[in-house]
Amino acid sequence: MANHKSSQKRIRQTVSKRAHNRLMHKTARNAVKAMRATTEKSAAIALLPKVSSMLDKLAKHNIMHKNKAGNLKSAMQLHVNGLN
Repeated sequence: MANHKSSQKRIRQTVSKRAHNRLMHKTARNAVKAMRATTEKSAAIALLPKVSSMLDKLAKHNIMHKNKAGNLKSAMQLHVNGLN
């Protein structure tokens, strides 16, 4: 275990940040999954900006790599464009 006050604080901060990051990442993954499962074009168009925004925020805060976020956004846009 840590012996210094600063390292004990760092451990506490890391635990809470990790929990927050995991929650945000899981929420975005569920949103992408819901987006892919959508078969109605109007619903997909309504969801697209929200999910894209979530992915951009994750990439901005280095929770998700920026290229992965871009690839997911591109795949979602292709999915929406392919709907009837």
